[in-house]
Amino acid sequence: MTVIAYKAFNSDWTCRGYQYAVGETFKHEGEVEICGSGFHACLHPLDCLNYYPAAGSRFALVEYPETTDAHDGDTKVCGAEITVKVELTLHEMIEAAVKTVFDAAKWLKKSTATNDREAAKATGTSGAASATGDSGAASATGDSGAASATGTSGAASATGTSGAASATGYRGAASATGTSGAASATGTSGAASATGTSGAASATGDSGAAMSSGWKGQAMGAEGCALFLCERDDDDNILHAWAGIAGRDGIKPLTWYSLKDGKPVEIPNPA
Repeated sequence: MTVIAYKAFNSDWTCRGYQYAVGETFKHEGEVEICGSGFHACLHPLDCLNYYPAAGSRFALVEYPETTDAHDGDTKVCGAEITVKVELTLHEMIEAAVKTVFDAAKWLKKSTATNDREAAKATGTSGAASATGDSGAASATGDSGAASATGTSGAASATGTSGAASATGYRGAASATGTSGAASATGTSGAASATGTSGAASATGDSGAAMSSGWKGQAMGAEGCALFLCERDDDDNILHAWAGIAGRDGIKPLTWYSLKDGKPVEIPNPA
């Protein structure tokens, strides 16, 4: 049976020194061993953030004819053959995470809100909350949780480690407060905030804003979007703060930045 999974890469489409390309199939000769040999990916999209940061990485939907090994710690799998089907944005990874959890859920109580001003909350590990009505709110508090708000003025919050929050509607707000959290705002005048360690915030809609205030935080925005960054020492004290606009004063649109010595620097390829 074909297995659909999600894979993270360096910005040049390499992973552990191996060069990949979208639309191509790759085959491994020899033994396949989890974390040792073969081609690796994750069944849960957000588990990719355990291995590659949200900022500076690329993501893709991949396909295996079969997987021959699995990881005990998360949904990481590996196989001898892999096809890189299509590139996914961080926002699309978050949306895929919501769908993954909802498709697998055995419902005990409601964690999706479809009407205006309703609230949805997911509290377990890898839980997902979705709010689709205007002024709706979605909250995911467990590790690797995903929260999505798609209506006008919707709010999405992810507080656990590697959590992800996505706001796609007009004036939507996305907040990620946990370690390695990711917040994405794609709607007009949307706002994304990442306050945890190594958090990443992106604003890709018109007139959006992205703020990353945690240690080693990163932010990215489309042309005309506002970016806010903090630089902290190892004791979490604020050393510098910076604000700018993507597309001005040498700040490139759709490029991840972090703050170093008080100046925004482009995120290099992750190790």
